Amino acid sequence: MRVVIQRALEGSVSVDGQVVGALPSPGLVILAGITHDDTAQIVEKVAAKVWGLRILADERSASDSHAPLLVISQFTLYAGTRKGRRPTWNAAAPGPVSEPLVEHFVEQLRSLGAHVETGVFGAEMRVALVNDGPMTIIIDSDTWQ
Repeated sequence: MRVVIQRALEGSVSVDGQVVGALPSPGLVILAGITHDDTAQIVEKVAAKVWGLRILADERSASDSHAPLLVISQFTLYAGTRKGRRPTWNAAAPGPVSEPLVEHFVEQLRSLGAHVETGVFGAEMRVALVNDGPMTIIIDSDTWQ
């Protein structure tokens, strides 16, 4: 699993011109990608890491300050750019594999106490945010072994 976490003063995601998810107050915007060998256990570990990261003001975590989260699925986090000029998407898990795991990620964050807003899986989305800092962190579960 690969996530990009951005500390945000504001954040929202729209589909067809309609806002489907928004941060009600400053928090974290999280782009989430799933690869073929990800499991529910990996997703749970990443959720716990995200919820506990001390990247907010005064070295507080989202769990410490009850900061809201906006989670948006993004298969392009697994773009292959090694060869040529056209990215490949071979490392991204297909929708039937990744959608349940992204949903599990959201549910896991909620079970930890997070207020989570989301985008719409597989939709053409417009993401808006005001990055605070800027602060952007990348977590890749493949690097944990």
